[in-house]
Amino acid sequence: MNTSGHTNGSEHTPVLYRQALEWLAIRPDGIYVDATFGAGGHTRGILEHCTRGWVIAFDADPAAIDRANALTASLENSTTRFTFVHANFRELDRQLGALGVEQVDGVLFDLGVSSMQFHEIERGFSLQHRAPLDMRMNPQSGRSAYDVLTHASERELADIFFYYGQERAARRIAPTIVQRREAGTLPSTTTDFAAMVSGMLQRSGHRERIHPATRVFQALRIAVNDELDALREGLTGAISRLRGAGRVVTISFHSLEDRIVKTTFREDDRLDVLTRKPVIPDEAEIIENPRARSAKLRAALRKVN
Repeated sequence: MNTSGHTNGSEHTPVLYRQALEWLAIRPDGIYVDATFGAGGHTRGILEHCTRGWVIAFDADPAAIDRANALTASLENSTTRFTFVHANFRELDRQLGALGVEQVDGVLFDLGVSSMQFHEIERGFSLQHRAPLDMRMNPQSGRSAYDVLTHASERELADIFFYYGQERAARRIAPTIVQRREAGTLPSTTTDFAAMVSGMLQRSGHRERIHPATRVFQALRIAVNDELDALREGLTGAISRLRGAGRVVTISFHSLEDRIVKTTFREDDRLDVLTRKPVIPDEAEIIENPRARSAKLRAALRKVN
């Protein structure tokens, strides 16, 4: 699940790719976890450095299964070198236990939504293209964004928009949504819902830097996928499975995610923080891929007992 990537044809290069691999300090015979397989860019990079080891990749998105199978087919000795787990990284600890893996040498989290998911219009992540209001990382389970909009209370909706989207107009948007659903006129598609929100927020004669509905869409996506609690659970599982001198590396694109990572790293006595300040993309990378602008990489080391 990474907002990180950009796609040129079939090529997919994650944000901070080189830096992520460097901070993992990959051992040729180690065991590594890519908690967010996505298009497999990081996984392939780890495998290239981990020539005698084992890489385990997680992704909740069913669409990632075919990409993982393609990567497996391209590898020699793939059954001993690479394993794909179709699960959210919040299950990392349990799934590693099921695989018989007690300790790993490194875990990488590349957070958010991938460019591929934005480009899969029917998934409903993009407010630019008409689609059902879905936004689920795994479309086979859980509540869709429309389900949230039709069942959450006014207070719950306001809190979602304010805390997850940092939308200052949250308490103005929520009652309108409730009124529209009670009247049977709540939009059920991305573009119609975005237009409704935009109509409430757009200031006459004022050119917005981002689409007025961007923060609301972001907040809905985080709520639908329970992304912040999943991150907390995933980090806890990863740290508990790290062997001494093992590393956990994260790339985040949202201040709430970054705050969780920063706090977790700082407060866990088992870790030494390696990045006193987050690593950010250079200007060349931002020009090549504007989505990289908000990326922050953090790394921590499991202390040797």
